[in-house]
Amino acid sequence: MFKRRLIVTAAATALLMGAALPALAQAPAPAATQAPAGVAVPPLGFQRRVLDNGMEVYTAQDRNTSNVAVQVWYRVGSKDDPQGRSGFAHLFEHLLFKATRNMPEETLDRLTEDVGGFNNAFTADDVTAYHEVVPANHLERILFAEAERLGSLVVDEDTFISERDVVKNEYRQRILASPYGRLFGLFMPQMIYQEHPYRRPGIGSIEDLDAATLDDVLRFHETYYRPDNAILIVAGNFDQPQLDGWIDQYFGPLERPDRPMPANDVAEPDITGPREATFYAPNVPLPAVVLSWPTVAYDHPDRAALTVLDGILSTGESSRMYRSLVYDQQIAAQASSMPDFAQQAGYLAAYSIMAGDATPEQGIASIQAEVARFRDEVVTEAELTEAKNELVAGALRERETTDQRASALGWALIMTGDPASADTEIAAIQAVTAADVQRVARRYLTPERTITVRYLNADDANPPSEQVLNVTAPVTLDDLAPAGELVTLAPEAERVPIPEPGAPLEPATPQISERTLANGVRVLVAPTGGLPLISARLSFEAGSADDPQGRAGVAALTASMVNQGTSRLSAPEIATQIEQLGASIGAGAGVDFTNVYANAPADVFSQTLALMAELVRDPAFAAEELERQQSQTLDGLRVALSEPGSIASQATGRVIYGDAPYGAPGSGTLTTVPTITRDDLAAFHAANWRPSTATLVFSGDITPETAYALAEQAFGDWAEPAAPAATVADPAGAPLAPRIVVIDQPGAGQAAVVAARRSITRTDEGYYPLLVGTNLLGGGYSSRLNQEIRIKRGLSYGAGASLGVRADQGVFTASTQTPNENAVEVAGLILAELNRLSAEPASEAELGPRQATLVGGFGRSLETVDGLGSWVANLALYDLPMSELAEYAGRVNAVTPAEVQAAAGRALGVDGISLVIVGDASLFIDGLRAAYPGVEVIALDDLNLDSATLQ
Repeated sequence: MFKRRLIVTAAATALLMGAALPALAQAPAPAATQAPAGVAVPPLGFQRRVLDNGMEVYTAQDRNTSNVAVQVWYRVGSKDDPQGRSGFAHLFEHLLFKATRNMPEETLDRLTEDVGGFNNAFTADDVTAYHEVVPANHLERILFAEAERLGSLVVDEDTFISERDVVKNEYRQRILASPYGRLFGLFMPQMIYQEHPYRRPGIGSIEDLDAATLDDVLRFHETYYRPDNAILIVAGNFDQPQLDGWIDQYFGPLERPDRPMPANDVAEPDITGPREATFYAPNVPLPAVVLSWPTVAYDHPDRAALTVLDGILSTGESSRMYRSLVYDQQIAAQASSMPDFAQQAGYLAAYSIMAGDATPEQGIASIQAEVARFRDEVVTEAELTEAKNELVAGALRERETTDQRASALGWALIMTGDPASADTEIAAIQAVTAADVQRVARRYLTPERTITVRYLNADDANPPSEQVLNVTAPVTLDDLAPAGELVTLAPEAERVPIPEPGAPLEPATPQISERTLANGVRVLVAPTGGLPLISARLSFEAGSADDPQGRAGVAALTASMVNQGTSRLSAPEIATQIEQLGASIGAGAGVDFTNVYANAPADVFSQTLALMAELVRDPAFAAEELERQQSQTLDGLRVALSEPGSIASQATGRVIYGDAPYGAPGSGTLTTVPTITRDDLAAFHAANWRPSTATLVFSGDITPETAYALAEQAFGDWAEPAAPAATVADPAGAPLAPRIVVIDQPGAGQAAVVAARRSITRTDEGYYPLLVGTNLLGGGYSSRLNQEIRIKRGLSYGAGASLGVRADQGVFTASTQTPNENAVEVAGLILAELNRLSAEPASEAELGPRQATLVGGFGRSLETVDGLGSWVANLALYDLPMSELAEYAGRVNAVTPAEVQAAAGRALGVDGISLVIVGDASLFIDGLRAAYPGVEVIALDDLNLDSATLQ
């Protein structure tokens, strides 16, 4: 429901990872806007009981799903890292996925991924949580596994060192290689907190990770992983008495230690005056500023008012920061805020990534001015209503799946200890008044309490700022419990057998209804039960491949301009109407297609669709709005060109397709974006956004009859243009010779390694064998690439592959990020695994689990209205029958090892592979040239994405 600091906010992540920024608004109501009465968010409805050993258990039955979610939340987080061991709770989280007395390493993946489920975990300031979703008939097996790793973890020295290397690579990827990783991950916490252990980064430091020992691991487990420090949450399709019996059987025997856990309740002293600092880092494309204010802990009455204040300040395009810094002054590429309410302390931070030539001082002054308004003036009722509606609608969306509902409960329990707070906090938000907002602004967001950070590009005069090390902490190694008896993996004959799965429950796919309007708009309806949410997706058969020659970015800019004004409404008016209803409207252009999408609570969906139709049919493409979008796009591209993975992704298109339409970057380039005119957008819209090529998909809490009536009302009188629709004859162009390209980025925190070649069309007869083969190679934690690169060697945080199908020949990629000095080794591992895919058949035992992961992921995606709508829309856009939705699982499971081998040999041969490596070439180029004599080296400053040669 609220923004939480696991790493950074979702909005910031787009820039941190170098992603282009899509056009995304937040919720509509047509012309004369009236605020809705309010969205009802159903209560979570969990049952509670406590085992004799102190473990809390919460369960919620849902017969409408064929899955079950299991989560275990431990009351230990990065604040509990012992002194000199920052990052330890997170490192330990990784190790808990290894062996137990009765389960060899990677067994948990066999019990989850291999049956169509998934597992994951996260570490935050106050908690470490482990979560799985599996088909409901596998519930007992997961309960067995969770009890096993709580009670009998096995870690040896080799496993410890390997997984520590993985975490160090995660640090390099998230902190060092990301242009703003140091700012949000390192420097902000150390500036905001003076005494509290929250000031240490949750991921730690390379030095502290290297200092950790196996004995530390065993003592940490003994100290914090105990039943009275754990919360078990189960939600989904189960029989309650049977579940209770399993919980008693597997968790009941675990003993509660008689020793207390280390005390860790540091009182952060209140700030006594303003603080500021300037930090420097390599490859920072745009300066950034952050202003922070210490506020309150999560379980404080003022949190609700501060949350609403944050919504008014920065949520959506009608928010104060966006309007002032991004829209009106145009001094920021991005401006937002993030409240972090942790268990023992909290803060609110407002940040700006500056645009163009704007200075940090301009950003600081503008943020200060917007915050001062909260102190000096009472917010309007319209702003208050918008913020509340967005927050409550967001809470509704975060309860679509059993896993989401379990997570909402888990956060409430960790932060407050009260399961009811997950529901009562919604009422608290709705009760906030304008006076409350002003009161908390005057109490907490004052000039005297301001912490100001400037973040700039390092140079010879200003070298990169160092991470603060040797930070004191309330918990020391001496406070940890003794390691206790060493647990080892039992001989196979002596292991307690893992329970067998029960009878499977078949997931249901919805019946798709279809009708075509008189003007050619194809309407598809996928009704579901569940929450009162509805999604609409309007798709057109044109994307970035249809950009005019030399005008890369036209399709993307056309989509981003949709919510920037009509002949009747200005961009700010559209944003305001959208946000008043807590819905979302956005648009984006892919390679072959453009999608306009909307999501809204059911009671305001008709208003949402009406506004969406106006935006689609009557965009103004105003010159001043185009200039704003161009400026924002250019700033986003500059950020993208500072991150190795994003650079590699953009360059790969040129390497595979050259000058063909598929080769140009879809978001445009630094040279093409400024040349795009209003006439270009209007012409693209007129030629390609038309009823005869449009598909409208409804999904969620809506009947076919209602959907057809809304479609007719919104689009029935939309006239087809007289001119014929534009088409691109050969978007992939002629095949090109493979290349080995290095883009040299001195000082890069890691190297991005991409192996790529032409793939197939979505309608190719080899689609399902290649889909399964690609998943075998690089789909998920247990895939071959991840096994070889991460699990066995610790060379990366993760590796994967994508089939990349398109309307014409797509692009297959296998990729990862790794320390620069390992780039050559990793490239060789990728090519070796790709060659093995066609050189020898997989065993049935290996292939079956990879098929299960595809089927399981498909089933889970249908549990959200947006996921379901996306599947239906994709089938329609590729002119595939709707029956494939129901047939998907069967077609995936029917693929044989021989079919995978044959299809890979035909379409994914290593002889057609190109390599693109982006990183600090001085650390790997000699070894790469020895292995690949024909390597091309291009300095990042010389990279030309407008050219097929990249130069």
